[in-house]
Amino acid sequence: MREAPSPDGRPRRRPEPRTVALTAAAVLLALAAAPVGVTRALGAHQPLTALAVGAVTVLWLIAVGLAALGAERSRALAEDLAAQHQETMTALVAVGSARQAEAAARELVGAAQTERDAARAERARAEAEVAAMHTELARLRAEWDAERAEAEAGRAQAEAERAELDGIAEGVLPEVVKKLRGGAAVDSALAAYRKHPQYALLRAVGEEIGRGERLRAAALAVCATAAGRVQALATSMHAELREMQHRHDEEVLGDLLRLDHSTAQAGRMADSIAVLTGARSGRRWAKPIAVESVLRGALGRIGAYQRVRLHNASTAAVAGFAAEGIMHALAELLDNATNFSAPPAEVHVYVEEVPAGLAVTVEDSGLGLGESWLRRAERAVSAEPLDLTTLSAGTRLGLAVVGVLARKHGLQISFRPSARGGTGVVMLIPQQLVSHPAPESAPAPVSTQAPAAESARPALTSALAPALSSARPAPARSARTPLPPAPQAPAVPAVTGAPAAPAVTAAPAVPAQLPPAPAQLPPAPARMTDSGLPQRRRGQTLAVTAPAAAPAAKPVRSDAVSAAARFGAFRRAAARPPEAEQHAAGAPTTDTDTTPDASPVTEKDSP
Repeated sequence: MREAPSPDGRPRRRPEPRTVALTAAAVLLALAAAPVGVTRALGAHQPLTALAVGAVTVLWLIAVGLAALGAERSRALAEDLAAQHQETMTALVAVGSARQAEAAARELVGAAQTERDAARAERARAEAEVAAMHTELARLRAEWDAERAEAEAGRAQAEAERAELDGIAEGVLPEVVKKLRGGAAVDSALAAYRKHPQYALLRAVGEEIGRGERLRAAALAVCATAAGRVQALATSMHAELREMQHRHDEEVLGDLLRLDHSTAQAGRMADSIAVLTGARSGRRWAKPIAVESVLRGALGRIGAYQRVRLHNASTAAVAGFAAEGIMHALAELLDNATNFSAPPAEVHVYVEEVPAGLAVTVEDSGLGLGESWLRRAERAVSAEPLDLTTLSAGTRLGLAVVGVLARKHGLQISFRPSARGGTGVVMLIPQQLVSHPAPESAPAPVSTQAPAAESARPALTSALAPALSSARPAPARSARTPLPPAPQAPAVPAVTGAPAAPAVTAAPAVPAQLPPAPAQLPPAPARMTDSGLPQRRRGQTLAVTAPAAAPAAKPVRSDAVSAAARFGAFRRAAARPPEAEQHAAGAPTTDTDTTPDASPVTEKDSP
């Protein structure tokens, strides 16, 4: 319970217990003695004494109360005095502390004023430095603005020159190069740009490009001319060897067949050079050629045809104008597959009719293609035009030739892993080049009264066909397409890639007779070159060679004994190892090395 405050506002203090006890004892004593005295005075019949006793008791009580009150007040005064003394001492201590604090504050103020003065001096110095820096910054900014303006001007000039050069590179140079490649002179190609600001540069570039184009055209022309001459020589040798096969007996028949096969391979190489240089290669037939004949014609143009197995049940035919190109492309793929498949590994060829056309798959058992070489091979046969600058001296040209022929005839070439561990190449012949001719009736028997030049070969073929199946052990292959030892191209003498082996294969779907000699045709006016020299017509070499060789032909024995003797000579020639033939001839006649180049670009690569 809280004490009520005193009238002066100070808190009411409780009396001390001792004062309370003395006061209570005095009151009790008075209260105990007063009744006794009054009782006795009244008993003595002294009322005044009783009244006096009562008055004394009251006065005692009042004196005791006043004494207690005075004691309490004196105690309170003492306490107040002690409190005031304590407050006075506290105030004095506070005043002393305040004075010390004031002295410390004065010291701090003095130090602050000193620091302020130092700061003002530092500020003044900093302001001076800032002013100097502003002045330097203004100077540097002026210099930077000047340099920036100069750089902007240079950049604008460079952009203008770049735009001008871009216009030259994208618009002028392609047009100039196109004109120069079209045979125009430098002056005529640059006639429209005589007022161009960069005419001197254009003329220098145009002269260099013109010189390069002239060199390129001259080199291609030389290569094409050389390829044409080699083609003519191969065709002439091929025709002579064919005629010699009918003229000579069995002692040299095998050698003639091997020479004929080597000549076919040389003709293929000449055709490859002609394809790469853009010249005309081979010939075109007027009617479709059976796929079987195309496959065997391709086989006849490679060296290791004995290791190729055909699996063909298609009766389709290829358009005559594209048959030579497809045959050449297949020959390059087969040669590539046999070269990169170590003997005696076989190369298998599968023919399948698909809705998009005719799919011919060549699978070998080589080491396959690495990623980099696979990309190069796919690029070589892609739709990109051939760039002769990518071909080097050590480059094999097979896939490059295949790519050119594929772009020419719309063929699609793709590569995939082979189930035999090597590489599979799929050639898709488009549907527009494939036809299905009606089956022809069986040809009439060959008359024994025909001239020797026409009857000897069919007689030899018919006589050797039964023995051919037992000439050597036939490896496992499809039962529906047996492979003869020596394949044959379509028997047209103007084709340089025809093999030497057609004498022992079935006749193809094209005629096997020589065309009329030019002497039997009306004379045609001779064409002249730019230098005034006469220009030889294509096929003229064969036409001149054939009549000259015809009078020297001797009758050939058409009996079975002679045919058997010729086939025996062919078997001995085909079975003779290349090393023995090279030692016997003094020099190798064919390249039997199947080892790839160290760094092929367009052919397979062993990983």
